Amino acid sequence: MGDVMTMRDVEARAAVAGIDLSNLDLDSIQLPPGEDFGIISDDEDVYQEEQLDFDTGFGNIIVVDHIPIVTREKFEKLEGVIRKIYNQMGVIKEDGLWMPVDPETEKTLGYCFIEFNTPQEAEQAKEKTNGYKLDRSHIFVVSMFDDFDRFMRVPDKWAPPEIKPYAPGENLQRWLTDEKARDQFVIRAGSDTEVFWNDARQLKPDLVYKRAFWTESFVQWSPLGTYLATVHRQGAAVWGGASSFDRLMRYAHPQVKLIDFSPGEKYLVTYSSHEPSNPRDANRIVINIFDVRSGKVMRDFKGSADDFAIGGAGGVTGVSWPIFRWSGGKEDKYFAKLGKNMISVYETETFSLIDKKSLKVESVMDFSWSPTDPILALFVPELGSGNQPARVSLLQIPCKEELRQKNLFSVSDCKMYWQSNGDYLAVKVDRYTKTKKSTYTGFELFRIKERDIPIEVLELDNKNDKIIAFAWEPKGHRFAIIHGDSPRPDVSFYSMKTAHNSGRVSKLDTLKGKQANALFWSPAGHYIILAGLKGFNGQLEFYNVDELETMATAEHFMATDIEWDPTGRYVVTSVTSVHHEMENGFNVWSFNGKLLYRILKDHFFQFLWRPRPPSFLSPEKEEEIAKNLKKYSKKYEAEDQDVSLQLSEQDREKRRAMKDEWEKWISEWKRLHEEGKLERQKLRDGEASDEEEEYEAKEVEVEEVVDVSEEVSFEYAS
Repeated sequence: MGDVMTMRDVEARAAVAGIDLSNLDLDSIQLPPGEDFGIISDDEDVYQEEQLDFDTGFGNIIVVDHIPIVTREKFEKLEGVIRKIYNQMGVIKEDGLWMPVDPETEKTLGYCFIEFNTPQEAEQAKEKTNGYKLDRSHIFVVSMFDDFDRFMRVPDKWAPPEIKPYAPGENLQRWLTDEKARDQFVIRAGSDTEVFWNDARQLKPDLVYKRAFWTESFVQWSPLGTYLATVHRQGAAVWGGASSFDRLMRYAHPQVKLIDFSPGEKYLVTYSSHEPSNPRDANRIVINIFDVRSGKVMRDFKGSADDFAIGGAGGVTGVSWPIFRWSGGKEDKYFAKLGKNMISVYETETFSLIDKKSLKVESVMDFSWSPTDPILALFVPELGSGNQPARVSLLQIPCKEELRQKNLFSVSDCKMYWQSNGDYLAVKVDRYTKTKKSTYTGFELFRIKERDIPIEVLELDNKNDKIIAFAWEPKGHRFAIIHGDSPRPDVSFYSMKTAHNSGRVSKLDTLKGKQANALFWSPAGHYIILAGLKGFNGQLEFYNVDELETMATAEHFMATDIEWDPTGRYVVTSVTSVHHEMENGFNVWSFNGKLLYRILKDHFFQFLWRPRPPSFLSPEKEEEIAKNLKKYSKKYEAEDQDVSLQLSEQDREKRRAMKDEWEKWISEWKRLHEEGKLERQKLRDGEASDEEEEYEAKEVEVEEVVDVSEEVSFEYAS
């Protein structure tokens, strides 16, 4: 362990010799610089200013005091007990556990040093085991090794701390107060990451912030749009603001690969996977849950890939992201993980299992949270060759009370779709036919907010139709299904309400033979895009579901992604270099299918709208605004007209400038032509060759034989 061992040997020899630690001149010892687990800036000057200050560089070592004092005979047993405790906190380095021994009595001195792989593991070990009760007589007192140096730096005389003037930070929601009511988006192209305003009135994006090498893999907005997260080898970082995008916090997690925010932005989950030295071993997975504001690790999970694999009737089926799924709402009270024959539900007050145990559910295959309530929907496949039917159950958390259950028979597959308000749950069930040679699909529709949670069964007119896509209308009661065979399947629209509000699902309309394989509802509902991606080469149909009519059809050739802005006013179609090397970039459309502007970018990787938090308006106020929209829209119509006139004037100025430039060029050409007139006359022996009347036009006819053929015919007399 090199210099680390040398330093520890000094401490140990001092303890054995009975020398007070305060007499050690640690400042005179040459120590290796501490490893910076923060985010290294691409700006060298900034990096020098922001470099972390590690006191001694031994942040990965802890000192555990009040351990038993034992003789040589019990030394190995005590070491085994301590290793068993601290191996749960992290990886102890080779020869990383050292218990000094009194050479006179040959007994341990009642404390030990433990060296972990990372300072993060050491900090966690200190937090979790300080005050740990080994037995009645031995309660651990755990300190960081670096703390001793810091304590020795405390001056003998007290001096009042320097009071720094308060410097208010930028309001992280200020971007929502944009006078033009614009939305922001972030793109990644090449090595650059750029944030723009979507200035649709000016038919162009307005640059807010640009930075090269801002992230090493991808960027991600937090669910409410407060933070922009970047990913680096050393960990993750979050940035915020309307235009400055200052770094707000760093989260140390070496080789992080994936991140996920909780719905209320209180927590950030980071994930890394490390390949083992032995190929026969499973990958080692590390998951940390950070408090977003403080950067503190609230809970970590470590283990092999098998420990985090999804279990089901067919056994382990692999790891899927996100491993931990959060309950709906801004409270961020619960998160859960699917395991083999169980669902582990944790609460964030103590970050421990509810009732200190997982929910045992034999062969559970999948689960999902309601977007708004602490309700779990889980799916269990058939067991025992069909003797025990498959089922979908709704569980209330934290009491784990079963609210509703539906048994399902002859099931081959099942998928669950929640409506955004948590009012409805659609369960798509693929069932085997009696011969078991084919399958057909139906839907079980749960009315979550109604008494006793009634369930309706929906089957298509042709129940053998293949289901290509399903999507709920956000904040609404309608849903759309693409069904049938490619290349021209049908699209059907249904409502959970009828004209008489009888509580029965009803079909609104079916569109025949559409080039579509994906559905994209506007976040505000009412409108939907029927998209033909991948094999359909970017076919787009903008459809008004209220009026059941097509507003526009268009094409964005090779489009790979579609994303609505948070307000439902604009939508972006893009072609990323991940799928295609040509025509990379994005198009911005109005909600009714008008192409507003197009941006081409080489090596274009990512486009993300900045999310908006929920409105503070009550549903009643929103309904009142919708009914009186014309009154509220007069102001914005006037602004739009002013912008339109401004754009028209800009176009006129541009055309006027082009005309002036053309006339200037003609005048210059005529001047040069006049200057060369005498020279041309000399070359033609004084002939005024520029005068048109000196020339006589004659018409000449030219005959040309194109082809000659000879035909021989015979006539017979009657």
